[in-house]
Amino acid sequence: MHRIFVSDIHLSDDTPDIEAAFIALLKKEFPFDSLVLLGDVFEAWVGDDDDAPLAERIRLALRALSDAGTEVLFSRGNRDFMLGELFASDIGGTLLADQTVLDVAGQPTLLLHGDILCTDDVDYQQFRQLVHSSEWQAEMMSKSLDERRELARQLRSMSIDAASNKPEDIMDVNQDAVVSVMRDADVAVMVHGHTHRPDRHQHDTGERIVLGDWTAQAGWLLREQGSQLSLERFSIG
Repeated sequence: MHRIFVSDIHLSDDTPDIEAAFIALLKKEFPFDSLVLLGDVFEAWVGDDDDAPLAERIRLALRALSDAGTEVLFSRGNRDFMLGELFASDIGGTLLADQTVLDVAGQPTLLLHGDILCTDDVDYQQFRQLVHSSEWQAEMMSKSLDERRELARQLRSMSIDAASNKPEDIMDVNQDAVVSVMRDADVAVMVHGHTHRPDRHQHDTGERIVLGDWTAQAGWLLREQGSQLSLERFSIG
């Protein structure tokens, strides 16, 4: 099995270099068996009916990959929490549950975006519960695309302001939450993104592998090849 995990690419119209690097990665690595996108592929996602050129380019690139035989799995992040089954159908991929256990390098491994582990950030956890509710999302989808895009801009601005006023440790994972989630899932390996702090951590419950975010300078991936896992940084530009 040759599988690639990425997260926190944060694609937007403001990041053409990162978009080009993502497309180049798919071409460079092909053929490979599976691509796993663990959230925040997009900086914002206003619904699977999004007809913006960026959304269409990424749909086409992922559809071409899946049509060529690579499995495409993806989960929602805190930026693209409106991704759904229509997007999965469009790209020929599979939407994962917020927490999914897969066999990775021969071990049951918990895959998630990682925001649910940041339990010290109480305000964010309350916001997450709201925007993941079916009622809130239904109300959101009743609005026009332009209205949703404007609301997404407002939410992004509010998020930046809120983050600037929070201590760094509040926005990292809570160790008790890590232990609890891994024990509940009965796994000794966890892979997540979200925190933008790439590393491999050893816990009493096993290993926690954190994917990095993509910037104009570099991107990150976790490579599964047979029984080996490697966390890799690569240059962009």
